Amino acid sequence: MRVLVLCTHNSARSQMAEAWLRHHARELGVDLEVHSAGTEKAFVKEEAKRVMAEVGLDLSGHRSKTLWEVPDPWNFGLVLTVCDQAQEACPAYPAQTIRRHVAFPDPTGKPLEAWREVRDALGRMARFLVARLKEGEIPSDEELRRAAGL
Repeated sequence: MRVLVLCTHNSARSQMAEAWLRHHARELGVDLEVHSAGTEKAFVKEEAKRVMAEVGLDLSGHRSKTLWEVPDPWNFGLVLTVCDQAQEACPAYPAQTIRRHVAFPDPTGKPLEAWREVRDALGRMARFLVARLKEGEIPSDEELRRAAGL
């Protein structure tokens, strides 16, 4: 399955979610192709790189991109929005897909502990999602929120 994670700037939450989803897919033996994009392009924030490195996930090769820069952008089985602004922009996504939305708090401008909390919540949600996909199921928004601890 192809999974797209959308956020506003593709600079933090969507980048961390992409890394977690790939990690858990490898760990659980699930064939996922995961990409992330933003409704606007920015840069991957240093705080995101730092807190992900703390758990052994490297974002140094990641770059911020828009949907137009993702391979085959209209062919995703699941589109996951991780911020409210991207959710509002998402109805413009014309392809047939399953959409899920979980709004994670924006840690920008906050201490590293806030970044770690968002990182860990994204990790819990990603592991739950991959485990359910392995079972052939796609959880609801509410199940994903609960798994994240939100």
